[in-house]
Amino acid sequence: MHLFRSSLVMLLLLTLITGLAYPLLVTGLANLIFPWQANGSLIYQDNKLIGSKLIGQQFTRDDYFKSRPSMTAEMPYNSMASGASQLAASNPLLLNEITKRIQIWKKETHNQHVVPVDLVTASGSGLDPHISLQAAYYQIENIAYSRKLTKNEIEQLIKDNTTSPLMSFMGEPVVNVFMLNQALDKLSAEKQQKVSTQ
Repeated sequence: MHLFRSSLVMLLLLTLITGLAYPLLVTGLANLIFPWQANGSLIYQDNKLIGSKLIGQQFTRDDYFKSRPSMTAEMPYNSMASGASQLAASNPLLLNEITKRIQIWKKETHNQHVVPVDLVTASGSGLDPHISLQAAYYQIENIAYSRKLTKNEIEQLIKDNTTSPLMSFMGEPVVNVFMLNQALDKLSAEKQQKVSTQ
């Protein structure tokens, strides 16, 4: 009986410490020190929530950079159903899907270069907001044509929105598609304003 009571007290004590006190402390400190990051890195425009820097979005218009495919359930980039397709690299269904995506990219962009792998394969979470520099540069011609911008202007936007890893062996530089498209909208609006005031 004594052993049972000691075990129960220890269970309750550890539950309070690790299940209540510690999470409250960490959440409180995170909100105090990093409030924007702790609340999901949410982006607002005109007091309206338009997305998060941490979760990808599906962009379908020709004048936007496209994200990598998302295999989340019900709809692309569904943060409530994070996950991959679970198809093995040897599965013919995956190969067929990738082949279709390659054909769509070549048809839409009229670009005969090799389609970067991250534009035709989904990430493990299905929520990745980033693409490789190769994937961003692959889309430049289409964006320049659709937005009536120069390639140099778009290349500069890509450079400005590129994130490099802390150390080179930890990965490659990536571009956040959502933030890049926000910068693209801003540049287009500034150029239109200049034209209208001339």
